Amino acid sequence: MTLTLTVSDEVRALAPGFTHVAIEAHGLVNGPSNEGTSALLDDAARRLAVRLDGRAPHEDPHMAAWRELYTAFGSKPSRTRNSAEALARRALSDGGLPRINVLVDLYNAISVAHLIPVGGEDTDHIQGGMRLVRATGEEDFVTVAGGEEVVERPDAGEVVWCDDAGVTCRRWNWRQGPRTRLTEASVSAIFLLEGLAPMPVAGVEAAGAELAELLEKFSPGARISVHAPE
Repeated sequence: MTLTLTVSDEVRALAPGFTHVAIEAHGLVNGPSNEGTSALLDDAARRLAVRLDGRAPHEDPHMAAWRELYTAFGSKPSRTRNSAEALARRALSDGGLPRINVLVDLYNAISVAHLIPVGGEDTDHIQGGMRLVRATGEEDFVTVAGGEEVVERPDAGEVVWCDDAGVTCRRWNWRQGPRTRLTEASVSAIFLLEGLAPMPVAGVEAAGAELAELLEKFSPGARISVHAPE
């Protein structure tokens, strides 16, 4: 893998059932959402409804495991939901899923269809490797509020993804920073699919394989590598 990804021992101890699949992609073609990605998002919402069979997203065993984990590192899961649960709630609402851009639509569709947190980072804007750690509370998380750039600090003990420049995603997979998000200009990316027991590793792998197929379909000729679960 060109980009190194590490999970700290502290995080492994907190979540021994955690696994992730990384997909590295170069030569991508991004752009505005289109009919193809819109159809995928609508289909993902239908697949989610079948999967839940009338239950609320947080009642799914995988989402319940994420809620327990958020509580374990000090976050309130009903206020700061993991990315998959938040998207699932939007998918089931009258407004439906947002249309962002082609690449974000693709990984959001996989997240909703499989009910698994999926994130995408622009590797051209990542400095050094990416690390999943428990924050000290002194790290920088640069975000935007009211149209202005602001610097936040994660809570001490909070689980965050970070690189050499600071935090890239707070509360594991709750809120991504704007510095590394995928824009219409992005051509290289790392996609992370994150699972907890009781979701089997094979389920995370299946979601990753489906995302890789979609990336190949929407970016013909892109160089895509699916890395083994860790």
